[in-house]
Amino acid sequence: MSLVRSLLFSTPLIVLCTIVMGTLSLIASFFDPTGNSQHRVARAWARMLLAVSFIRVRVQGLEQLDPRGAYVFVANHGSFMDIPALLASLPQQFRFFAKKGLFGIPFLGTHLRRAGHLPVDRSSPRASLKSMMEAARIIGARNVSVLNFPEGGRSAEGLRQFKEGPAYIAIKAGVPLVPVAIVGMRDLLPMGAIHLRSGNVVLRVGAPIATKDLEASHRTELTARLYREVSQLLAMP
Repeated sequence: MSLVRSLLFSTPLIVLCTIVMGTLSLIASFFDPTGNSQHRVARAWARMLLAVSFIRVRVQGLEQLDPRGAYVFVANHGSFMDIPALLASLPQQFRFFAKKGLFGIPFLGTHLRRAGHLPVDRSSPRASLKSMMEAARIIGARNVSVLNFPEGGRSAEGLRQFKEGPAYIAIKAGVPLVPVAIVGMRDLLPMGAIHLRSGNVVLRVGAPIATKDLEASHRTELTARLYREVSQLLAMP
């Protein structure tokens, strides 16, 4: 019955919600060039997706965040449903990185660009550095946060080693890093699966890590600390 519900109920409604809310988001972008209205639409979309999928997200640790503060959020990534969980749960306005190729897809690319999300060009170290510097500039200029999955993509199991980009961005922007653990989502929708199961997920927000007095040379040490803290959040009972 779970598979039937997923294929005949949840998946069609996810597609419908995405089309409707994506259209509303694009319309909103013509009236609000900051991308803030689009983020609010995206948050509503995320909550719809979780509701029609019968996924309940319990959030822990939000009291550690300043609602008016800007951060670099760093989370593990094991499922396509991670982004809806983060959008629905984190109170900050944030932008995320997406592969550069996605920005060339009609409609989707327009939406990403107008919402202020950041293309990642991994074709060369220079291109990657340019993306990170742009992220740091946006944080400072707009007082918005950035979300990054430091594993470089979804992982089928465990926690892969983190890339140093998020630490570099936070240091350059002078804002705290926030470790985030998404627990249980991979069990509901693993990589390559079409069966979206219902269930409970815990999203744990760790204590912000200050970067104000750090230099770029500290990014390796900071990345190792982030990895340890996300691992600990994942392992909590």
